[in-house]
Amino acid sequence: MLKTVDYFFMYSLFAIWILLLFNAWLSFAGYSFFQETEEKKIDVVRGITNHPTISILVPAHNEEKVIERSVMAMLKMDYPKSKRELIVINDNSEDNTGAILENIKSRYPFENLKIITTDSITGGRGKANALNTGLQHANGDYIVVYDADNTPEVMSLRYLVYEITNSKEYGAVIGKFRTRNKDTNLLTRFINIETLSFQWMIQGGRWKRFRLCLLPGTNFIVRKDLLEQIGGWDSKAIAEDTELSIRIYMNGYKIAFMPKAVSWEQEPETLRVWFKQRTRWVKGNIYVLSKYLFPLPKCSGSILIDLYYRLLESCLFFFAVISSDIIFILGLLNISKISLPGNFIIIWMLAYILFILEISINLTMEKGEYNLSNFLLVVMMYLTYCQCWIAVCLSGIYSYIKDSIFKREHIWYKTERF
Repeated sequence: MLKTVDYFFMYSLFAIWILLLFNAWLSFAGYSFFQETEEKKIDVVRGITNHPTISILVPAHNEEKVIERSVMAMLKMDYPKSKRELIVINDNSEDNTGAILENIKSRYPFENLKIITTDSITGGRGKANALNTGLQHANGDYIVVYDADNTPEVMSLRYLVYEITNSKEYGAVIGKFRTRNKDTNLLTRFINIETLSFQWMIQGGRWKRFRLCLLPGTNFIVRKDLLEQIGGWDSKAIAEDTELSIRIYMNGYKIAFMPKAVSWEQEPETLRVWFKQRTRWVKGNIYVLSKYLFPLPKCSGSILIDLYYRLLESCLFFFAVISSDIIFILGLLNISKISLPGNFIIIWMLAYILFILEISINLTMEKGEYNLSNFLLVVMMYLTYCQCWIAVCLSGIYSYIKDSIFKREHIWYKTERF
């Protein structure tokens, strides 16, 4: 007779394998898309015959450590100066961010650099509110968003413009972001592998299979008229990028992936900062799911399917991993063992090998990333870094419920810079 632990084991086994197989399928799709992109000859100098006007928005809150390097990188991007403006929203900063920005403006008086400064009344209420403030001052036909720690490559803006102006069905186009400080410590190396896998598997793979992408928080271009039509960013959303993505699809547009548009960003260098950042992501995704799925679905088509997938992934897979870990520990302590016949160590090993395989496929798409050091990190990753996400998810769920009960307004939590 089957025991309770057997049922939990079968559930966790089924849920984990379904997601692993699906992600492996996406990884191969991402690899196919990568090959297509590499083979496609794109001349972004001759390819853009009519340069549209561009407004670059950079929300900045207490960014004195990184803002000068980021702004200088953006000013150096290859795009006609008469057709672009850089708008930095100095959002209620309490450090030297404002002074650094004014110094840059005085040194480069011929650059179209605007500094919008808010205080505790007009700002300080999160990234979405800061972007909406910047949008009010934007004159461009298209809006480009970078985080304050980003240093985009010289040609990245041209690639974004090239892609969005070559298709009327694209409401936005996303680029690729890389980890600047990947060699700092073990955590940043894990994050580097995670971000590369996410982009080629979730963005590249889904774009190839479903023509579906979601905005990241940085390095993307969106039509200004579309933004104004849908009311800008949702100021209540912590994951403002995901929330905006849904409304873009609801208005009949698509979001494309242009991996040749590259921006480098700084990732958390301590577990404490990483944990706070990822907890915020979890809270933001819960908000999006609750807004568009409950009590009734408020969208349709591929984006609705994607939301249901996210819900199933968040619930089924998350609890499957917890169940699997608990069963494994109970077995080691000889408290409760599985009574099902079969060698489940082999099944677990096969799942582990599949995990290593799909991550390794994603690493092969980045020059210099598929090496022995990163391969050994992938081998370690499931038992270390991935398990930390359990605590992150639990913390995010708890924090979201607590904020909902006490009706707390979202305030800006900026990832600490180094």
